[in-house]
Amino acid sequence: MFEQIIATINSWLWGSGQILIYLLLFAGFWFSYHLRFVQFRHFRHMFSVMKNSAKGDSAGISSFQALCTGLSARVGTGNLAGVSVAISLGGSGAIFWMWVIALLGMATGFAESILGQLYKVHDENKEFRGGPAYYIQMGLGSRKFAVLFAICLFLGYGFSFSAMQANTIAEALNNAFNVPTMYVGIALTLVAGMIVLGGLRSIARFAEWVVPFMGITFVISALLVTVFNLDLLPKVIADVFASAFGLQEAGAGALGAAIKNGIQRGLYSNEAGAGSVPHASACATPYPNHPAAQGYVQMLGVFIDTIVLCSCTAMIILLADMPISGEMEGISLTQQAMSVHLGDYGDYFVAIAITFFAFTSVVANYAYAESNLHLFHLDNKLGRLVYTSAYLAMVLWGSSAALKQVWAMADVALGLMTLVNITAIVLLTPTIVALTKDYQQKRLSGKEIAFSKHDIKLQGKTSDGIWE
Repeated sequence: MFEQIIATINSWLWGSGQILIYLLLFAGFWFSYHLRFVQFRHFRHMFSVMKNSAKGDSAGISSFQALCTGLSARVGTGNLAGVSVAISLGGSGAIFWMWVIALLGMATGFAESILGQLYKVHDENKEFRGGPAYYIQMGLGSRKFAVLFAICLFLGYGFSFSAMQANTIAEALNNAFNVPTMYVGIALTLVAGMIVLGGLRSIARFAEWVVPFMGITFVISALLVTVFNLDLLPKVIADVFASAFGLQEAGAGALGAAIKNGIQRGLYSNEAGAGSVPHASACATPYPNHPAAQGYVQMLGVFIDTIVLCSCTAMIILLADMPISGEMEGISLTQQAMSVHLGDYGDYFVAIAITFFAFTSVVANYAYAESNLHLFHLDNKLGRLVYTSAYLAMVLWGSSAALKQVWAMADVALGLMTLVNITAIVLLTPTIVALTKDYQQKRLSGKEIAFSKHDIKLQGKTSDGIWE
């Protein structure tokens, strides 16, 4: 019964209904248009904003920590296992549509991250908290809408996503080293528990050390694989574009599969529009001190996640030049591809890589859901204890659960979150546009960029004592 309900909802959101595919494309075009394609016009500025990103204060983490925390959640199974699922089910053309949704999603990610900053609040420890539930409640004045999103977030990032990440780690280590999945689950639960009990700052410090290391290592590995297979590269690129537009044997059927799987897995990887990353954005003390600064930071995160890291995984798989079927799902396909390039060491490499990638997502997922405890007045010892216990139980359970079952739960949670969040940020478009114009005008003036809530006409109200 439960599985049938999950399957029906997924079919409505992602399958025959394809509601979210149309909604994500709409949101990408909507914000690209209203923000005058900020992801292309200010592409270089994304990087310049990071110059002073290490600065933070007692109330918030630094912009660099916020970027790494956002990437911690983004860079996970979606980059290694999700890409392989997209290719196995949608063909090589799915990669092209992952690129498309990422480029459009950069504008969507910019918009939601701005709102996360603008409508942030102080928690009981005088630290910043925020996210879609907060800008829905404060910006749109809808408590019920905010609670609905928060519930979806707890079901998704608090529980099913963490279970799915643990599942992928356990599968990879079992494939490579024959480690029993239950043992992996116990180890993950213990280590994750030690990190998350330190709170957001502990998670952010962990992220800023681990994420750059693992990202650079993976990119270098993919570049070496590409260099060693340069003769195959032109054919692979041609196949990606041919498959993307249904120019191969299967025709329209292949086109539909490529679009669906590319967009679905692209979203799962970069999370633009899902409403997850605004939690990391809200917790930062931005530099310059303007909400739009975090928009640029997190827009860069979308680019790094999908255009860079997902492309690396795709090249590793496609340059292996091996037959791929719909049965080769999950991390196993990526491991097999890397084994073609590196022999037995390839299997080990991917297992270690996915362990780091997915584990950072496990701890970041905790932080996102934990940010919403304040919304329910559960930001206390008892509330944290109950949530942390449930979260760790899902990590342990997920390590031994069936892959398709975990992925299906994650897809439902992500889909519902995205549906609620995109509706909210579209309704808050006037504030997003006003914030962006204010930032750009101050930047062009050559004066110090700083924001006050009195500088623009915003929807709803902001928390007292933050943007005075």
